[in-house]
Amino acid sequence: MALEGERIRILEKYGDEEIEVIYRKSLPISAPKGGIDGAGFYPPLNPRTYVEDGIRVDQDVPVILRDGVKIYLDLYRPAGPEGLSDLPAILAWGWYGKRPGDSPNKDWDVHGVPPEAVSKMTKFEGPDPAYWCRHGYAVLNVDSRGSGCSEGNLQAWGPQDGKDGAEVIEWAAAQVWSNGKVAMFGNSALCMAQWWIAAEQPEHLTCMAAWEGTSDIYREFVGENGIPELGFNEFVAAIARGPNYIEDYMSMLQEYPLMNAYWESKIPQFEKIKVPAYVTAGWSHLHVRGCFNAFRKMRSPKKWMRVHREFEWPDSYAWWNLEDLKRFFDRYLKGVRNGWELTPRIRIEVMDAYDYDFQVNRPEREWPLARTEYIKLYLDASQGTLSTGPVATVSKALYDAKEGRTTFDITFEEDTEITGHMKAHLWVEADGNDEMDLFLTVMKLDENGEFLPTSVFDLPHPGAWGRLRVSQRALDPDLSTDYQPVQSHRAQEKLKPGEIVPVEIEIYPHSRIWHKGQKLRFQVAGRYFRGQWFEPFHWDTDNEGAHVIHTGEKYDSYLQIPVVPPKYRAGDYAYR
Repeated sequence: MALEGERIRILEKYGDEEIEVIYRKSLPISAPKGGIDGAGFYPPLNPRTYVEDGIRVDQDVPVILRDGVKIYLDLYRPAGPEGLSDLPAILAWGWYGKRPGDSPNKDWDVHGVPPEAVSKMTKFEGPDPAYWCRHGYAVLNVDSRGSGCSEGNLQAWGPQDGKDGAEVIEWAAAQVWSNGKVAMFGNSALCMAQWWIAAEQPEHLTCMAAWEGTSDIYREFVGENGIPELGFNEFVAAIARGPNYIEDYMSMLQEYPLMNAYWESKIPQFEKIKVPAYVTAGWSHLHVRGCFNAFRKMRSPKKWMRVHREFEWPDSYAWWNLEDLKRFFDRYLKGVRNGWELTPRIRIEVMDAYDYDFQVNRPEREWPLARTEYIKLYLDASQGTLSTGPVATVSKALYDAKEGRTTFDITFEEDTEITGHMKAHLWVEADGNDEMDLFLTVMKLDENGEFLPTSVFDLPHPGAWGRLRVSQRALDPDLSTDYQPVQSHRAQEKLKPGEIVPVEIEIYPHSRIWHKGQKLRFQVAGRYFRGQWFEPFHWDTDNEGAHVIHTGEKYDSYLQIPVVPPKYRAGDYAYR
């Protein structure tokens, strides 16, 4: 173990490879925290049992893990005889703090959720005991290893979470109040932990509700397709407090900027997930790729996906979604034959404009949709247009690498639905640099060329997005498909002066309707363009000089879109 001031390096083994992992000394749990209200409050230990609003709370219950490390959880269950036996449990696992209700900030609310709609018993992004205990469930809010007063060093998502979480599931199943069945629920960070825990296949994990969770920390979170994202990750990491050291995965990205065994360990083994699963994704947030990736790869014979427009928090606590989730949990944790199996395997919202959705919970059978028609829209830099046929004339578009952008438009002559995975195939050149960081956006314009955003928290969302650091353009042939290119990120190929190279860039899954006469705009830029937003995203780009996009003849730059035809058409009538 090497020391570096407030940081240490611990040699850890990943398969046959040993890697020094960087940890930083945690601030005291009492230190002021950054982040979001409701997350990051860690009260001192105060073991006690009390009853509040008909719910029995066993506070700061210790669980000793296999290696002797002691972690703490709060247990919520119905007060009275009904809470003494035969209860299924819902596990909320993560390091955001298990008891935000003790925070001096008694007025905190879940962003996007009306005040008092969620009780102060609720772990940030987790299940609300005030709801679930009244329906005959126990809820376990856990401070994972190294967070709050739980012992050990905190590892930010990975195999350690999986092993520890699996142990706690078996502990819960053995308690006198338990019926031996345990589920997991939570969104964002709590969802991300579920992937690793479920892959451990604990015997008494009966089902999981994985709502909104990134599945590849390198590609989707801290090193977005090769471009370091430090703003939001610093924002998230500032929440963590614990007794010892906290894994510094941002410093790890600086130390190991390319894919290696460490980053591979932060990709869950989805093929080992076999329990019934209810997965959700939001078209408008960073978790959408991860949720689809997990859903497609998990081996659960019983799995369902629901995809929506709004942000994850209001989606998680809306009564209609809670009732939907209760049906799922009742079926697998209580054995209630309530017809859950008739739920469509895929339900999607097809977005339109602002907070208007063209369709809500449209049933589908598979993903990607089997009836998808992949269409190439070819870029013409001389006209700033997209067309369905190849472009004969060679031309190029230039923009300032730091602040500029270039756009390409097409007007749809009939209603057109785009649902699925888009990708861009571009011929690019860096004028004045050996690197390019590209930010792509697919937008919707009205008949007059005015931007038509969708709304999230009543704020305009710019549209479907994709990103790539061009020096890391090499594809992974085992992970890539024709509709979803995936980079290997194992080597850098810097650009030479005047060199023009082809790149394939995935654009995150999307679903939206363009009405007749409306325009699709494809934007290419050296940064992300977005207005007001509460998450402080910031990418550490390496852009200088000008970016050049080449089109026409041998430079067959195109945007590939997944067009979904109506399920039924009769004359001018189309049923989707």
